[in-house]
Amino acid sequence: MSIVSLLGIEVLNNPAKFTDPYEFEITFECLEPLKEDLEWKLTYVGSSSSLDHDQELDSILVGPVPVGINKFLFKADPPSPELIPASELVSVTVILLSCAYAEREFVRVGYYVNNEYDSEELRENPPAKVQVEHVMRNILAEKPRVTRFNIVWDNEAAEDQPEIVEEEEEEEEEEEDEEDEGEEDDDEEDDDEDDEMAEEEDDEEGEEVDVDEEIDLEKEATPKD
Repeated sequence: MSIVSLLGIEVLNNPAKFTDPYEFEITFECLEPLKEDLEWKLTYVGSSSSLDHDQELDSILVGPVPVGINKFLFKADPPSPELIPASELVSVTVILLSCAYAEREFVRVGYYVNNEYDSEELRENPPAKVQVEHVMRNILAEKPRVTRFNIVWDNEAAEDQPEIVEEEEEEEEEEEDEEDEGEEDDDEEDDDEDDEMAEEEDDEEGEEVDVDEEIDLEKEATPKD
């Protein structure tokens, strides 16, 4: 279960000029105390064909986060037009607002953004060189796409650790019991049964190896942060 839930995002100053900053009022709920801050990030997708033109407009750390409902204003600078292909400056693109905890992203909200000229004349007869000062952006705020990711939170990491330790201790106790039983069997055997003892020791060694392998498999199967 996610400790932080996104309740709502209000897109401010929309529509706006391409060169105006972005503003979002973000509301979220925190169910339990957090040891670290939340990192919010806004990314502008500069090209539909290459990630090389993506721009991280801004990122902020929010914290310490109190338990309950929280609200804050997130402002970010506009993208640099010179880093965007000229053919995709006046077109439809995407912005991504994401949040991560301990460098693990748990929610991402995508918005379509329509960039177009502010006059009918420029829209019908676009200039050879893009006139950025006349480009308007319109964020389709009513149709966000929200993606959530399952991550390990502080409480889950603390709960998992004791279980792992207990399992390892139980396996170690089983190994010690097997070794003690093997020593008792060796004391009871007669000298005339050396061959049989050798065979039993081989079997016991094989069982110990199997136990070790089970421990390794359990460690590998244990989910990591």
